[in-house]
Amino acid sequence: MSTENPESYPPIGFFGPVRFLLRLIAMFGLLGVCLILHGGYRLAGQASPWPPRFLFGIAWILNIRIVTEGVPLKEDVFYVSNHLSWIDIPIIGGVTRSAFVAKAEIRRWPITGWLATLNHTVFVSRGDRLGVGRQIEELKEAIADHQPITIFPEGTTTDGTSLLPFKPSLFAVLVPPPRGIRVQPILLDFQGTGPEVGWIGTEGALHYTWRIMCRRAVIPVRIVFLTPFDPSHCNDRKEIAATAREQIRQALSASLGGRAVL
Repeated sequence: MSTENPESYPPIGFFGPVRFLLRLIAMFGLLGVCLILHGGYRLAGQASPWPPRFLFGIAWILNIRIVTEGVPLKEDVFYVSNHLSWIDIPIIGGVTRSAFVAKAEIRRWPITGWLATLNHTVFVSRGDRLGVGRQIEELKEAIADHQPITIFPEGTTTDGTSLLPFKPSLFAVLVPPPRGIRVQPILLDFQGTGPEVGWIGTEGALHYTWRIMCRRAVIPVRIVFLTPFDPSHCNDRKEIAATAREQIRQALSASLGGRAVL
């Protein structure tokens, strides 16, 4: 499988495959425990906290160490974040108990797709223009249940040192905004390790997962919860997207030492 910028990737080393195996065993062990406890909550007719706890555990097993800044809203919130890779999902989901909007292909991935479904993921197809209305309705249903939602409106991933234009289509769910929902932008700051852990270029999913699972060094992540805003104060979905992006752009610029981010 081909990759871009391989010089930025730390060597896997002799013990890399051992770390991969131990982490895989730990993940399946965690999955078994969480499924049992999740099933118990469902049988009792109660909302289960175990899908997000599983996500947080996956982040810990991958040696991701998270610190947070700012105050996250707990419900009636539409999170908007920059995007580096699939590890963003256990990071944000484990901290916020958020559901996600993810590309439709993930639904077909072994284990990952099923787990995403357990966490109330809304799957979208980038090429399905006719299906946007259905996807918006699914988002509205999740919001009606007071489920926090996270979207990655760049539509693809970066190495954490830039910010792509936001695609405004999914912001249509906020026009008009349901109830008193707020938009809260999030910055994921990988504190200089973005070029090492971002999933960019032509790197295949299996190759990316292999090197992340084999990685020895800590992955430090700072989640910055930025100022929530009322989407009803914006004229349309494009203005909502632009308002969220500007907050993230400014925070990313500050995290890069004041370097300009377009």
